[in-house]
Amino acid sequence: METAEDPGQAPRSVGTLDDSTSPRQRSRLIVPALVATVILLLAGVLILTIGRHRSPAIAELRTTGIPSSVSTALANQMLLSPVPPKRAPGFTLVDQNGRSISLSSFRGRVVVLEFMDPHCTDFCPIVSEEFLKADRDLGAEASQVVFVAVNVNQYHAGVADMMAFSKEEGLTGLPSWHFLTGPVPRLRKVWQDYGVEVQAPSPNADIIHTSIVYFIDKKGVERYIGSPMDDHTAKGTAYLPANQLEAWGQGIALVAEDLAP
Repeated sequence: METAEDPGQAPRSVGTLDDSTSPRQRSRLIVPALVATVILLLAGVLILTIGRHRSPAIAELRTTGIPSSVSTALANQMLLSPVPPKRAPGFTLVDQNGRSISLSSFRGRVVVLEFMDPHCTDFCPIVSEEFLKADRDLGAEASQVVFVAVNVNQYHAGVADMMAFSKEEGLTGLPSWHFLTGPVPRLRKVWQDYGVEVQAPSPNADIIHTSIVYFIDKKGVERYIGSPMDDHTAKGTAYLPANQLEAWGQGIALVAEDLAP
């Protein structure tokens, strides 16, 4: 006959050892626990070992087709990648000086093409600084390269907006700088042609857009793309460490030089 369990006795979970557990039972409970612990420890060591051996290899992976002058580390930092050669989609817009500019007018020079917001205080100023550093690094080759940005802000699409941003970021000192704008439908066509997504919910909201750099050769053919980056302080201010700004400027210059001959 079964007896009722003493209500004052604490319930005992499966596998708990107490004074009534025999040595053989203790052995059956302890041995599997020890084996499981050893397996977990060995698995942890194996994972750490694999991770330590794989990390350098992953860091050294190099995309095929990158210019030999660009180191693997720099190419990875820029997310630099060759693209299937094709004619860059043409367009005609107006620059910060009010001059009508077509992409085809740059034939015979390398084009470094970006997409920017003239009211951006976050990411676009960083790219602007990289362009300035690239122009400096190009030296005598600078005359062979054109730096072009297409406006992504439909609410600030006037020539005056392009000029104000160019002055603020010191880009007017670049003789080969063109910040292009135009009627919004025409801008949207350029965004679409270059795979640039733009989210502009209202005039006062931040413009969210794809940030991509196209490297177009002297014949007007797309050759490489890169993806600029930034970081943020604890207060949300965008920045990029000085060494990375320098590296990006050098990388842009090296790719442009590779396409210049």
